[in-house]
Amino acid sequence: MGRYLSQPLIKCTTIDDVRRFLATCCGVSDKEQFGKDEYWLPPEDFEKTRKGDCEDFALWTWRQFLEMGYNARLVVGRAGRYGTGHAWVAFEKGGKYYLVEPQFRFFGESFPRLSTLRYEPKFSVSWDGDKVSFYEHSPRKNARILPLIPLIPEWVLVWGEVWLWAASKTPRILWRLFERKLLKRKT
Repeated sequence: MGRYLSQPLIKCTTIDDVRRFLATCCGVSDKEQFGKDEYWLPPEDFEKTRKGDCEDFALWTWRQFLEMGYNARLVVGRAGRYGTGHAWVAFEKGGKYYLVEPQFRFFGESFPRLSTLRYEPKFSVSWDGDKVSFYEHSPRKNARILPLIPLIPEWVLVWGEVWLWAASKTPRILWRLFERKLLKRKT
């Protein structure tokens, strides 16, 4: 863990700085980038390549949150509809805990609270500046439905905005793909 915590990084002073940097990075699998099934890229190397998978994004983000003075944890577990392995960051601010999805970097600072139910932490790591602490998480009990109902409008607004953004980009992406195919046929 020492190398992941000790090397100098680009200095971010706000969460917006973190998001702006991550927006310049590209998601790439370890198999594609290193020819290995799993490789945890040190944060300073991630800064140079600006490529990696979820744990590379999360490790770099965790380091930045620690440097900014947050009580933060690197979390690994399962997430998403299919419950695949994933990594993210959790931090505490003003007595409240927040989940940071580094790969949600394009869509603003709001992550709908209802969406956090799809994240199942297995292990997490924290660092207080002197020692590293490792935690194993117990499986979460099923949530009661009634307290979740007020969270639905927030979920619809945030994900609706994301889908509108994606829909606005789709014609341009499709046009670029079409142009590439045309160019390949001509050569």
